[in-house]
Parts: sequence; C-alpha cells; structure tokens
Amino acid sequence: MNLQSTVAPPAPGAAHSPQPARRDAFGREASGPLAGIVIADFSRVLAGPYCTMLLADMGATVIKVESPSGDETRQWKPPVFEDQSTYYLSINRNKRSIALDFGDPGDVETAGNIAAGADVVIENFKPGGLDRFGLDYGSIAERNPAVIYASITGFGSAGGATLPGYDLLVQAMSGLMSLTGDPGFPAYRSGVAVFDVITGLHAAIGVLSALHERSQSGRGQRIEVNLMSSALSGMVNQTAGFLLSGNVPTRMGNEHPSIYPYEPLPTADGEIILAIGNDRQFRTLCDVLGAPDLATDPRFGTPPDRSHHRKELRPLLVDLMAAKPASEWFDVFTEARLPCAPINDVRGGIEFAERLGLEPVVDVGAGDDTIPGVRNPITFSATPASYDLVPPGIDADRGDILGWLQSQQQR
Repeated sequence: MNLQSTVAPPAPGAAHSPQPARRDAFGREASGPLAGIVIADFSRVLAGPYCTMLLADMGATVIKVESPSGDETRQWKPPVFEDQSTYYLSINRNKRSIALDFGDPGDVETAGNIAAGADVVIENFKPGGLDRFGLDYGSIAERNPAVIYASITGFGSAGGATLPGYDLLVQAMSGLMSLTGDPGFPAYRSGVAVFDVITGLHAAIGVLSALHERSQSGRGQRIEVNLMSSALSGMVNQTAGFLLSGNVPTRMGNEHPSIYPYEPLPTADGEIILAIGNDRQFRTLCDVLGAPDLATDPRFGTPPDRSHHRKELRPLLVDLMAAKPASEWFDVFTEARLPCAPINDVRGGIEFAERLGLEPVVDVGAGDDTIPGVRNPITFSATPASYDLVPPGIDADRGDILGWLQSQQQR
C-alpha cells in the first residue's frame, strides 16, 4: 500500500515553489500531487481511461490492465498517428500496460495481486462482471481494506445493470439529443462523447475525495458513478427546469432558452457568437451597434423581455451587424468587453489558445520518443503535472509490473 501521510497546508499567503520530483516504484519521476499513489486501471474505451490519465498526469502510477487483444480504442481508426489510433493515444499517456487473459487462472491471480497492491482500482465492466474472477470490491477489500474501488457503468448496478453503457445511448435516453439540433429537424448527438468525459471527471472527483478521507481515517471505500446519472447532473439548468417548473425543453438550434442574444449572428461575411447575459452588456451592445434606443425599448429592457421578444429583436441586430465582417466585429466587441467568439474549427481552437498563451499542446514522452498531446487543464503552482510516458503498447511493461508485484510481496 502507498497510503500517504497528511501534510499540513502552507499558511495563507505563503509562497509556493515547485516541489522536487519523486520516483515511483517504476523509477518514474513524478512531481504531481498524486506521486506515490498506485492505480490499477481495469477500464477501457473513454470514461475510465480519461479519468486515469488525468490522475496519471498528476503523478499517480497507473497500471493499465488489458486483455490480450487490447483496449478497443486501439483499433478505432481513422485518424491515425504512425498507424496508431489517435483516439487511444488521446487518453492513455503516463500509463504502463500489462495484458492479462482472464481465461487463464494464472493471469487472474496476477490481476488480483495488482489490485490488492494498489491504492485505487478503477473498472468499467458490466455490474458483477468481475465477481467470478475475485476482482470485485468485496474480494479486493478483504485483501486490501484501504483500497479505493471505483466502478463506472452506463446505467448503474440496479435496474440498468444489463444495459450496455455507450455514450450515444445515454445521450439519447437522458434527453440530450432532444435538445441538440434545429427545431423541426432530427435530433443530433454531441460532436464529442460528452457524458463519457463528464463521468470520467466525476470518477476522478470521487477518487480524490475518497483518498482525502482515507488520509484521515485509513479506510477505503467503493465509489460508483454511471453515465446516466452524470448526464442528468450535467444537463444542469435543463433538468432543473423540468423538475422545478414542469417545462420539457426542446431543440432550439443554437439559441438559449433563457437569455437572448446568445447565439451565432450573421455579419457581412460570416457568423460570430454573441453571449449577452445581462442588461449592462445589452446596453453596451446597443451603443456599439449605434442603436442605443434598443436598450430603452420596453420589449428588450430585461432578460425575460429580450427572451420573450427574440423574434422581433433578432432581425434588428442582423441588420445592424451586416455593416462589418465578423473579424472586425470581434475586435470591436472585444474592445467593448462584450462576450463574443469566432466559430473556429479544431485547428482554429488550438491556434487561438496558443495566441492566448495557454500553451495547449505539450510534448508527451522524452527525447526522440515524443508525441504531441493536449495539456492537462489543471495548473498546480507547486506540484505540476508531467507528461513523460507515451501511451503504452499492449503488454509493454509486463516485466516492470511483475517486478513491482514481487517487491510488494516481499515486504
């Protein structure tokens, strides 16, 4: 076990400086806040691997346990980078891989030893799927009472236990697809597996919370998250709007149900996003557009007024914004501190982040063995994230992992 001692936080206002890197059981230098924590990762595809990658960036040692055929995303192509799936590469850095066949009793024993030696176990098998291998929470906790055991499912372990947990299914069942797209047209899924990502984040929050509790009590516990619950929570105002008012929201294209203007609007040569959330911003917008009288028009005086009269307001704004191209409006609106945005493609999004100094792209790996990756979005002043291990090949670290197990058993 790698239970860390509780360290008193610095006094308020105390200066922070990067902490020296420590080496884990595999020799990896890790300066992040989770250095010393070992995670047995029995997850695959997206929600679980995204969670464990974020934790690995923060210094945790992540042992990725795969079947001999590997994580399914290894074969999700195109696009590719040197014939490797970019999907797999996007969520599996800073990990070590071992391939184990659960039809082989020896490999099952190895899997159990890995789980028993870890601080955290993360799995996304169907509910009960690991029971017959002795890899369920009860079996692992009997050997390792301090273990944090996180289970990720599609629809929970009760009535939805037999349902397959795919993000697209949850987007449909949760109601998100009923909100996505233009009125009168078919429903659309999000362009990203948004509920897999949200569930991965919820799993990470749960793991970190349980580790904090364990640092005080010494107790482990089981965490359960599922895509459906994460979806209903993640739709925030839309689900709350139904629960509190009985309103069933519908597709509105790019419009917002409660505020206006909050959508793309045409200009002389293309569209630009405006996100006007309060009266002050609306008055500023009217001044910038040369139409201050709109701000005093009783139809548009408050957010509910503007929302109710959007059909009258929109053509007035469209006429005024036809005077300039989108790039000029962006400069004008930004100078006036109005929320606005160009509509970029992914290349444009990365380039825009670079211009802002966000340094969105990092080198993953070391020396000549590096690939580009997206920076971990969390910045730590004293314990920065690291990106020293490229996503592993199948079974690439068997020797090191078995050596670590042997050292654990000799303690």
